[in-house]
Amino acid sequence: MGKTVIMDHALISHKIAVLRDEKTGTRDFRIIAGEIAILMSYEVFREMPTVPVKIKTPVAETEERMLSGRKPVIVPILRAGLGMMNGVLEVMPSAKVGHIGLARDEVTHQPREYYCNLPSHMDERIAVITDPMLATGGSAVEAVNLLKERGCRDIRFMCIIAAPEGLETLRTAHPDIDIYVGSLDRKLNENAYIVPGLGDAGDRIFGTE
Repeated sequence: MGKTVIMDHALISHKIAVLRDEKTGTRDFRIIAGEIAILMSYEVFREMPTVPVKIKTPVAETEERMLSGRKPVIVPILRAGLGMMNGVLEVMPSAKVGHIGLARDEVTHQPREYYCNLPSHMDERIAVITDPMLATGGSAVEAVNLLKERGCRDIRFMCIIAAPEGLETLRTAHPDIDIYVGSLDRKLNENAYIVPGLGDAGDRIFGTE
């Protein structure tokens, strides 16, 4: 069973408050979204495989632990997930990067894959999906489906804000993954927007509102 981690950190709370403010412009929104991703990444990567190594300091020899195995892969859901990618890479600069593009099917109203490009050996990597908002949960569920179809076994989903409905949908569909949420909001409204939310994260990151 995967875990759900709702962040409880003063800096993350402060920065999310700035993101929510309708007066926050594109430049600051983009920077702060990346800073939140940096802070959240320390928790996302808390549990990583390590091996003991011998180190010689200027004073003495010692044994420490260093990361082992294949590099993790960061998988932003296009396009808004790109706003968190660089923040994660600040913490894990050696990570690989994949991309998943999903669009809403006009007939079924379900997310439909239009692009998926992932590194090799996904079955041996930790995959971290980034998307600032977990609203209905449909795109998140489909992104995890795509990674599992490609053999990925250790999947972690990372978002800045989530609606309870979306979190429940993702947890029900994929009980085995770890989910990291900056702030759990109140609800979805009748238009499937998160309340209080922060508007359209993609538009605010890229200045297209």
